[in-house]
Amino acid sequence: MIEVERSWEDLTDWQRSLREQFPIITAHPDLAYLDSAATSQKPRAVLEAVREYLVGGNANAGRGTYPWANATTAMVERARERVKAFLGDPEPGRSSVHFVSGTTEGLRRIALDWLTELLDDGDEIVAPFADHQANLSPWLEARDALARRGVGVRVVEMPRQAGSGDYDTEALAGVVGPRTRFVALTHVHHVYGGDMNVHRVREAVGPDAVVCLDAAQSVGHLPVSVAELDVDFVVFSGHKALALPGTGAVWARRARGPRFSPSGWDGTPNTVGIASLATALDWLDAAGLERIDRWCAGLAARLTEGLLELAAFEVLGCQLSLAGDSPVQRRASIVAFRHERIDSGDLGFVLYSHGFMVRSDSHCQAGAEPGDGSVRVSLHVYNTVEEVDGLLAVLREL
Repeated sequence: MIEVERSWEDLTDWQRSLREQFPIITAHPDLAYLDSAATSQKPRAVLEAVREYLVGGNANAGRGTYPWANATTAMVERARERVKAFLGDPEPGRSSVHFVSGTTEGLRRIALDWLTELLDDGDEIVAPFADHQANLSPWLEARDALARRGVGVRVVEMPRQAGSGDYDTEALAGVVGPRTRFVALTHVHHVYGGDMNVHRVREAVGPDAVVCLDAAQSVGHLPVSVAELDVDFVVFSGHKALALPGTGAVWARRARGPRFSPSGWDGTPNTVGIASLATALDWLDAAGLERIDRWCAGLAARLTEGLLELAAFEVLGCQLSLAGDSPVQRRASIVAFRHERIDSGDLGFVLYSHGFMVRSDSHCQAGAEPGDGSVRVSLHVYNTVEEVDGLLAVLREL
């Protein structure tokens, strides 16, 4: 049996009061939504903010001078500052926030609108080859775009520790050199659920390399402080942080390289999505991200502990981090596993027949092969101990 910190269980009453604020969850008591790493559900406050904006003052931002347009423009600007505050930006006057459709677009805008102007012939990019495809493809696109201009840039694979999936910062120190200009990282792995210890990377790459953080699985799930993470970009999706689909943000620090600004004409922003994001961040702060993190990590540890008792199942990721108090790699709210005989896609259908909605495929992981699928359970504050125990009961029957 693994040792698991149980202090999260004192949050039961707090969690129950928050769960009741999600209409889609309370409307379907017979279903357990366990796919929040793909998209999160929305609390009533966000839904009401969307309705209030659409029926009370919907207009374009930065286009008109009448009251609705002015109010929308002001709302968008307040939302930028709200993102900075949510990320604990210690110098908001030196940073900028740009709204995008999500993490994928944000990373591509950095790659194609900013990075290609920074790099010269012989420069290097370090990128993760086993994280989400969205955190590899843009850097390869940037390399190819530069090659068409006659500029040769290398994309170097981020080293990983054998058997754990964690970044190997000791090996990284041997990979980087004077031509390493840009390093792409993931904060929480979208399949293995591990905190990738990005705070260790800056020391390995030195003070001058630009560090870009894919925070799609951390923002909205656990506290993220740019004051503590010496990174230059943080990119995340609103729909994974309790807001509407189609919105996200790029936070950019003006410390290394030119100021970031997406190229081209600024079209109409997703104003209703931005309104939902600002409200979602307010809701998360009021609920308490530290408590949300404790609750979800506790549920994930409970699920992992149960899976380790079932010989037919393999839990993916760093095996040394399966303990709740692991000194190697902290696990967040994501647990991925496989059955030794049952195909993961088939297992996903079986689980839904019992009321459990999980994801069962390769999860858009870069470099994944056809047989690399797994069942991924991803949790948020609306999930309960009873749902985890019910899922384990079904898996035991298999």
